[in-house]
Amino acid sequence: MTTKIEDVTGKSFDYVIIGGGTGGLCVAARLTDDPAVSVLVLEAGGANIDDPVLLRPASYGAQFEIPEYDWAFKTIPQKYANGTQYAWSRGKGLGGSSGINFLCWTKPPADEIDDWERLGNPGWNWKNYQKYALRTETCIYPAEEIVTKHGLKIKGWNNGTSGPLLTSFPAKISAAELEVQQTLINRGIPLAPKPLDGDCRGVFFGTNTVDPKTSTRTYATTAFFLPNLHRKNLHVLVQARVNKLETTKGKDGLVTATGVEFSQNGQNYYVHAKKEVVVAAGGLKTPQVLELSGIGQPALLKKLEIPLVLDMPTVGENIQEHCFIGTTWELRDDVSFETLDVLRDPKVASEHIELHKAAQGLFTMGMVGFCFVPLQMLSKRADEIHKAAKEKIRKNLDKYPVGLQEQYNIQLERLDRLSPGCEMIHFPGFLSRPNPPKEGKKYITVLSLMNHWFSRGTIHATTKDPSKDPEFDPHYFEQEIDLQTFIEAVRFARDLPKTEPFKSMVVKEVNPGPEVVSDKQIGDWIKANMSTTYHTAGACSMLPKEKGGVVDPKLKVYGTSNIRIADLSVVPLHFASHTQATAYAIAEQAADIMKGLA
Repeated sequence: MTTKIEDVTGKSFDYVIIGGGTGGLCVAARLTDDPAVSVLVLEAGGANIDDPVLLRPASYGAQFEIPEYDWAFKTIPQKYANGTQYAWSRGKGLGGSSGINFLCWTKPPADEIDDWERLGNPGWNWKNYQKYALRTETCIYPAEEIVTKHGLKIKGWNNGTSGPLLTSFPAKISAAELEVQQTLINRGIPLAPKPLDGDCRGVFFGTNTVDPKTSTRTYATTAFFLPNLHRKNLHVLVQARVNKLETTKGKDGLVTATGVEFSQNGQNYYVHAKKEVVVAAGGLKTPQVLELSGIGQPALLKKLEIPLVLDMPTVGENIQEHCFIGTTWELRDDVSFETLDVLRDPKVASEHIELHKAAQGLFTMGMVGFCFVPLQMLSKRADEIHKAAKEKIRKNLDKYPVGLQEQYNIQLERLDRLSPGCEMIHFPGFLSRPNPPKEGKKYITVLSLMNHWFSRGTIHATTKDPSKDPEFDPHYFEQEIDLQTFIEAVRFARDLPKTEPFKSMVVKEVNPGPEVVSDKQIGDWIKANMSTTYHTAGACSMLPKEKGGVVDPKLKVYGTSNIRIADLSVVPLHFASHTQATAYAIAEQAADIMKGLA
């Protein structure tokens, strides 16, 4: 089904794509629409085709044990700004993050994508974003009785109708979701006017990347690889870890990628690129690939004994992430609705695995209850927090690089224009730390998420050995506004039991627990128990070179003639949304750029 090593080693392809994930498979499929164009995709992980753990929507791993697969989470040590350790995970395998994520299909506010264009990237705006995101998707709406039963407010939504990626609402939505959403509405949070069309501010039930007929995950593999297996010009090699790009420098001073060195089963191989090399290895790996290829900070490369090919000091900088923490309550024993908690029992989980084969049972549930809001809708302290942050950041603005200055100015604007930097997700089950669940009990969790971090992190190679993961230092909470915002969002979540119908659902708070009261206690709990949302962006930002850019608006690495990047690492300024739709939109636009259509 995938390509064999003997079919590619030493051979030439028009395009060599590094990474068979969300962006890589999309670009490969779009380029090979032209039968005269040859494409090779090199994927470090396995194929994992028809893996049931991957395909079951509710296999999040938070509720029960999951055996490790080739694509499974890989832990990378990292540090908070205060020095504490934290484990960060990322998936590997064909389909990339689209194959292990929480299946959320959400889109950012329109003006937050327009911010990319304001930062010096012509053509990277909401109008084009929406065009390309819709190109990927076909949304299948549920029957009217399902819409009514679950209170789905989908009238007037703008979804794709002809793309290869199926989206829909999951077959089963817990009644608990309706109760929590109504509680948020009773607390003054409005319904989002256009969740998928540029204004997600408010509450809504969102679609998932799931096939409604089979209740199985749809992702880059099902959308862009499997339908194109017959193409003789598309080659996908798995278990092929890229070591570096082979390059030359022309008389014009531009670096040209002539091919890619990769390894499989401990042996190195080489393939030639006749036109371009596209790096789509993901937010963490893409900067490492460049550095291993001699593109990066001269001092770092010298330390790692990697010959300098191109002086690019901002590779691996400007890292931005989304993070979340769960507040969990124990539910009354007599609540009528189902939660995922029963799946902690291996026997029950096995029963529901069998049910899922017939598109039934709890494994057909998804993550659907969203709330995107500005801090002003959650806290009376918002103006005070924002005023202090504005004064501090503007006072020190000239101490930051010019590119970051522009980003901060836009982020401060977002505070005033009520951009939804805070997010809440209601989850029918136990998804929090550190206190564990009790056997036989049901739980409801409200996740508090931070989407507009002011703190910036770094990702860099620590060795020239390509088998070693890079080091990610997120520099969390170096800007005070990040922690203060997080604390206020958690305070709002913890206050929900004062409002019906939430009040009548719950018995007691489990995490963080009643002993956690002060801002310091909440902040310490957040630092010890928060988690990344796996939305790493910015490592190879699309910005003017003099403002810290690594790629230009055509996604080409500055100083090169034929190296492009097509993943979330090009995002110059993060946004309020889960990243799946955006990763596809970037890849779709990248393909059009490469074909001369954009």
